[in-house]
Formats: sequence, structure tokens, C-alpha cells
Amino acid sequence: MIALPAAPPLSTRLGFRGALVMVGRLGGRRSGGVESARLGSLLPRMEAATPWEEPNAGFIRRESELAADSAKQRCGSSAAGASSQFLSTVGKSTNIVWHECPVGKLERQKLLSQKGCVIWITGLSGSGKSTLACALSRELHYKGYLTYVLDGDNIRHGLNRDLSFNGEDRAENIRRIGEVAKLFADAGVICIASLISPFRKERDACRAMLPDSSFIEVFLNIPLEVCEARDPKGLYKLAQAGKIKGFTGIDDPYEPPLDCEIVIQQKGSQCPTPKVMAEQVISFLDKKGFLQA
Repeated sequence: MIALPAAPPLSTRLGFRGALVMVGRLGGRRSGGVESARLGSLLPRMEAATPWEEPNAGFIRRESELAADSAKQRCGSSAAGASSQFLSTVGKSTNIVWHECPVGKLERQKLLSQKGCVIWITGLSGSGKSTLACALSRELHYKGYLTYVLDGDNIRHGLNRDLSFNGEDRAENIRRIGEVAKLFADAGVICIASLISPFRKERDACRAMLPDSSFIEVFLNIPLEVCEARDPKGLYKLAQAGKIKGFTGIDDPYEPPLDCEIVIQQKGSQCPTPKVMAEQVISFLDKKGFLQA
């Protein structure tokens, strides 16, 4: 008795084009069209398989070969591209190249329906910077906008925990926060940075990181005596007792902004509430178009 070969798979018995028609019919109008388009593009390579061989075997082998060739080409072109690109030296980092990604700031802003920016809140200790930052973040969140607060003390719990309060380290503290704030703005986020940042030169350096006018300096112009009376952390008492050296406003200077975007100050003897301060900043953002993509 002669053993007959096993029946070939459906695709072989029907022929590839017949199988294609059947897939279209079984898949329904929408899915059949998708499958037909996909399989139609694969027919030339699938039909190259031998008649008694599962078509996918030849197809998979061919796809593997194509993938390998493509990978070699990519590696080759990448290496060639890297060698032709300009290698930079930035600070102590040498032989580095800036790589652009296809999804940029504009695409991220469109996704979020807002414009990324940095709101830099500066002022004396006790002037209400953190209070304003949190109130502003809360109000914007309620309105459907994505924000992130970079609080000076909070950053020193992690990223800047290796920095002291001497002049050099304070400058580095501000520079790092400026760089992080720039990344948030590039991501399309409304970044709110709140820290004393007493010197104009350092604040201006952070502004220069964002060349498209998306740095918004907010000056909390609250008198020193009011800040001393508040003294929420007890730092003024320690500084006046000589237990803290180089404290801004006591034995270290504070340079107020000369041309900031927003100034918040008390009217008479009344300081504005956190909500009022936040609405003042939000009004500016809305007017300048930051609350739309």
C-alpha cells in the first residue's frame, strides 16, 4: 500500500491568490481589506516558496535575511554619520554629539494643548515663593494644565544634596535647577521653579537657557521686615544670632530683578492671598498664549 503525502495546507491547495480571497471574505469588509493589502504586498515573496513547503517558512527565512541586511546597512550608515558629525566638547565632556529626535517640543505641546515654559519665582526667604508655587500648580491643575514644581529645598534633598550654601555651590545649585527646568519646558510642561536665587547674573544665565521667551521671572517683592516677622523656618533668628553665615537679607545681599515679567507685592500692609497671586500669574500665561498649543 502506497502512503499518500499529507494534504498541503489550505494556502497551498487554494493557491496563494485563492487563499487571499478567502481571508478577505472571512475577515469582513474592514479587516479583509487590511489583510488583503498586507498579504497582497507579500505575495511575490510567498509564492517563491516550493509547492509542498509551508509558504511561511520561505517567507520567514527571506525576512530574516532582509532584516540582517537592513541591520548591517543601519550600522554602517550610523557609523558613517557619526564620523561625519561634529564632535563637541561641553565643559568636561568631550567627543559628544547632540542627537535630534523626530518628536520635538512642538509635537509635545500639541499633545498637551499648552506651551512649555519656566516660571521662575524669586524673592527673600519667607516671601512666599513655595506658597505661590504650590497655589499656582494647584490652580493650573484644576484648569487641566500639566505643571511641575522645582522647589529649592526639595531639590537639595536629592539632585543637589552634594551642594552646600557657600557662594560657589549656591551658583551651581541654581545652574542645575535651570537645566532641569529647561528640560521640563522642552517636554511641554509648565515648570514652576521657586528658590531665592539672589543674584541677577545667575537668574539671567537661566533665562538664557530658554531663547524663545519662555522664561517668566516672578519677583515676590515682600519687605525684609515682613519676611523676618513670618520666619516660617526660624532661619532669620538663627542668622541674627550668628548661627547661620551668609544668609540672604542678613549678611548676604539680594539683588532684585530689574526687568522681570511679573511683580507681586503687598498693597499697603496687606499681602495678597495665594489664590490671588496665582491668578495674577495665570492671567499673564493666558495673555501670552502659554495655555494653548
